[in-house]
Amino acid sequence: MTQLPIGPEIDPTPRPLPVRARMRGQYCELEPLHVRHTAELWDAMQGAPDSWAYMGYGPFTSEAALRSFIADFAATHDPIAWAIRPVSTGVATGWITLMDIQPKNAAIELGNIWFGPALQRTRAATEAMVMLLRLAADDLGYRRLVWKCNALNAPSRRAAERLGFTYEGTLRGHMVVKGRKRDTAYFAILDDEWPACRDRMLAWLAPSNFAPDGTALNGMAAL
Repeated sequence: MTQLPIGPEIDPTPRPLPVRARMRGQYCELEPLHVRHTAELWDAMQGAPDSWAYMGYGPFTSEAALRSFIADFAATHDPIAWAIRPVSTGVATGWITLMDIQPKNAAIELGNIWFGPALQRTRAATEAMVMLLRLAADDLGYRRLVWKCNALNAPSRRAAERLGFTYEGTLRGHMVVKGRKRDTAYFAILDDEWPACRDRMLAWLAPSNFAPDGTALNGMAAL
């Protein structure tokens, strides 16, 4: 046997693929994305051109164009997309995916996240992300949870850090998106880090963490 450092042994069993299924939390429902969500999502997009600045697609010029995109996007196996329906409104106002799914490496990415203005900075938005992270880590046993974004996307970087992802570095000139060079910042949560991150997320989402006006009493980092 070699005496060179080669890393610890781990369980090499491939992890299961996520199932495209409905999930319900305290503050939102995740529904497999479908063309039936088009009208609600089209309404949610109005007046929000900046929300597409760092996305690889959009904005959409018409409801018909959005419907065509969703028909294709909802049929892919990687990424797997869910529409986000906050319980408080009952209206689908965003979507979220699990992507770059690597069962043999037990690695999976939370990405392709689009939140309409009404969904941004809400408990439903945070819970949607937590629900998919728990599906990947707790239910399916993925060891590496990945978040990556345009290195210029400050809100996405803040969201990753808030959830407990660790910045790993930036791939320079990594992609061409909408005709522009993109540097990509990588973040991850590993399996030994996940329990503490999950517990902070759940403590932040607890109803007891919110004042009557809906203000969080404690930030996630403080829990």
